Amino acid sequence: MQQQFEGRARIIGVASRDSIEQMEAFVADTGVDTFPHVTDIDGDVWEFYGIGSQPAFVFINDDGTFDTRLGSLDEDGLTERVEQLLAS
Repeated sequence: MQQQFEGRARIIGVASRDSIEQMEAFVADTGVDTFPHVTDIDGDVWEFYGIGSQPAFVFINDDGTFDTRLGSLDEDGLTERVEQLLAS
């Protein structure tokens, strides 16, 4: 997805509530190492965006407004949501 939306949207993973080593292992084991990740050890980012558990997605517009989606999204659903944001 990172390549699909290159130059139009940024995808960033936010790992939280675990050790850095376990977060790094999760990223490597699940194959989501194709885009950047940040650690949120204290859960501040999660709290700001209203995330209580994984999986979750936050779609942030250029103006800073955001839409938090709790639960999973398959690749088609994620692609559709990003394309909607880019069209708005």
